[in-house]
Amino acid sequence: MDRTMIEDAVFSDCPIRNILSRICDKWSLLVIYTLNKAGKETVRFKELQREIPDISQKMLTVTLRTLEADGYVTRTVYPEVPPRVEYALTERTRSLLPHINALIAWALENMDAIMCDRRESCKK
Repeated sequence: MDRTMIEDAVFSDCPIRNILSRICDKWSLLVIYTLNKAGKETVRFKELQREIPDISQKMLTVTLRTLEADGYVTRTVYPEVPPRVEYALTERTRSLLPHINALIAWALENMDAIMCDRRESCKK
């Protein structure tokens, strides 16, 4: 990696830093993964909430709004009583899925060793 690439990664307008800061928070990748694993085009809010039981309603709402603002998710509101809201992945996000799946595979493959290293570092 040359010096220009390193300098670009340090500055806040860096595309890598900008994108990773939005999708690598505590919940975004999990929401994207859950929308994808549902196996259907759209998923309702309550279904997402059931699939990710440890996320609060507020945090799920904030995460979905952020993903929508960046074009990773679309939100469709149906004018019914009670209102029905559905979320779907965009084509941009579908192009990201192979990379997310590769990261998941890597994590599964290396989790035991990483946890062992963590335990060892605590003993030092």
